[in-house]
Amino acid sequence: MVKFSVILCGLLTVGCATKAPPSAPDFVPVRPIISAPPPQDNGSIYQTGYGISLFSDVSAKRVGDIITIVLSENINASKRASTNTSKDSTVEIPTPNLFGGMLTSKGRDLLNTELDAGRSFSGSGDSSQSNSLKGEVTVTVSEVLPNGYLMVQGEKRLTLNQGSEHVRFSGIVRPADIRSDNTVLSGSVANAQIIYGGHGALADANTQGWLSRMVNSHWWPF
Repeated sequence: MVKFSVILCGLLTVGCATKAPPSAPDFVPVRPIISAPPPQDNGSIYQTGYGISLFSDVSAKRVGDIITIVLSENINASKRASTNTSKDSTVEIPTPNLFGGMLTSKGRDLLNTELDAGRSFSGSGDSSQSNSLKGEVTVTVSEVLPNGYLMVQGEKRLTLNQGSEHVRFSGIVRPADIRSDNTVLSGSVANAQIIYGGHGALADANTQGWLSRMVNSHWWPF
């Protein structure tokens, strides 16, 4: 009995522990490229290639530089469809005569033929969806494209006592869209990929069990 109680307490402890989500390799911060400076002998104070621009800002422009993405996503979508069709058909074939008369049995015409067919369909559908995401996430420049555009990627992870949340972001930033405070709106990022998720007690409470998911899936035959 004592061993069973110890094992049960251990399982409850493991089940209640908060486990942070693993970091995705595609969103790992990129470090700057470190290369040995070429030897310079054209001056003791000012050397070629090491000048400081007096007119440029501090916005990101090299691999490893950081930039803050201002998340401002508002998406509203709705769709409605309605279809109604109907079709009626009637075919009558005159009663043929056999040997100059109709073929009857007990006063009923045996060769009288008449076909009626009807078909109708009615269907309707209505769907709507609304999503909103606000916040900021600071990412790093992972690649500078030949046209000067910046590939950025990064994530933010927040662990609380009842679970953890993470925001992952990647996309292509145009240098002209970077504001003076080194931020850019998420709506100006091309090919943006935004992933927001969480783990823990709160996320588990908002997730259907495996049996409910199976019943609600398209594989359920009933």
